[in-house]
Amino acid sequence: MGVKAMLPSYELGFYALVVTCAVLYSGSGIFEASRDSMNRKAFRDGIKPGWHYFGRKMDVADFEWVMWFTSFRNIIIFTLSGHVLFGKICSMTVPQHRAVMYMIYGALAVLGSMGLVYLMIILSHCLLLYSVALAKQKWLCYVAGLCCLASFKVEPFGSWQSGFVTGAFDLQDVLFYGGCTFTIMRGMSFALESCEKEEGIYSIFDLLKYNFYLPFFFFGPVMTFDQFHAQVSTRELRRKDDEMKSIRVNALLHVGAIVAVDIFFHFFYILTLPSDLKFVNRLSDWSL
Repeated sequence: MGVKAMLPSYELGFYALVVTCAVLYSGSGIFEASRDSMNRKAFRDGIKPGWHYFGRKMDVADFEWVMWFTSFRNIIIFTLSGHVLFGKICSMTVPQHRAVMYMIYGALAVLGSMGLVYLMIILSHCLLLYSVALAKQKWLCYVAGLCCLASFKVEPFGSWQSGFVTGAFDLQDVLFYGGCTFTIMRGMSFALESCEKEEGIYSIFDLLKYNFYLPFFFFGPVMTFDQFHAQVSTRELRRKDDEMKSIRVNALLHVGAIVAVDIFFHFFYILTLPSDLKFVNRLSDWSL
């Protein structure tokens, strides 16, 4: 009934110790299995040469990871660098219109990567959720948003929408569904905030500025519309005292996470090992 209690520190420490020991013991079994099986013929397609100074091959069965850091690496760096540079120029010259410039840049990036038809699908979802927001009924916003999300899993609506996008590349499905679903979630946030607005609703232009902010477009994170609108509506741009420190720390954390995952793929072949059921049957229960 509202009373919050924390477990004793010694109990929490005991649980952490048990979990850590279990993970280490299990990991040692996976490490040995990965080391002894790197040259198996059945794993030839999934294990390729990696960082040579590790002296171990790398698990490349995760095609998304491989694509992001091979063919899409330069595109990501170029596009996000352009976003930062473009945004900085706009903030210095026309700070009151920087949200519009972000929207234009984001829409052009989506157009260049996924095509005109995909952009039209995104705009249709935005228009639908904006129309629902006019009713200012929260339950209707939830129903409309969930129905839009369900349309990608219910046939024939799913194949009908995905069929509009022509061409093919390895990450097309990931970008297609990622951009569409996050667009719908952002549209729901916009619609719900419009319901809270006392007089009228926000314009569809506000929704488009919110939706096409490039760093959030394909994979989030989902910043709610009220937070985004408050930030982009601020005309006096002032950097907090510790803001650059926070940016550096977060950048180092992200780089560290990327390196850690790459090292993990060099020593633990958890994506390739399950492809050979005969080999998996010989693994211990802890390794499994």
